[in-house]
Amino acid sequence: MNSIRVVLQKNMHQLRQFHKCIALCQAEASAAVAEKMTIPVPEGVDKPVSAKIDKIANDISALNLIEVAELSDVLKKRLNLPDAPVMPMGGFQMASQKDDEEAEAPKSVQTSFTVKLTSFEDSKKVALIKEIKNLLPGTNLVQAKKFVESVPVVVKSDVSKDEAEQLKEAIAKAGGVTEIL
Repeated sequence: MNSIRVVLQKNMHQLRQFHKCIALCQAEASAAVAEKMTIPVPEGVDKPVSAKIDKIANDISALNLIEVAELSDVLKKRLNLPDAPVMPMGGFQMASQKDDEEAEAPKSVQTSFTVKLTSFEDSKKVALIKEIKNLLPGTNLVQAKKFVESVPVVVKSDVSKDEAEQLKEAIAKAGGVTEIL
């Protein structure tokens, strides 16, 4: 009988300890929630600002124009921000001047071309695979076959006009149809 009493007393002691722990945790949790919850600011009243933000705003408003430009450059570099386009006051007038400048600028001449295989003759497929293997260095027959079968595909890009013409002729002789872009 005494053994049962001892077991019950130990269990009661543990139960009391557990209850105290739960009560303490609940009190801490309610205090944390009370700290996090704030009363919303009524409309029409300025929202309170932290002291750190208030100090930064005061420091920035005390800068002159040159210092503001330097600050802007430093922030753009540190934060990797792109330059924002500035809209001039006479936006429509500037747009007409820009059109005149574009008309006066010479047209750019394309210097790099892309050769694209668009189709091929089924009867000349083997010859085309061999030609592609020769034209593309480091390509074996299996890779050349997969390349030809995945038409339309770019053969070479960023090549000169003469090289693009030579590629087109070589592929045409092997039975392929190409475009120069």
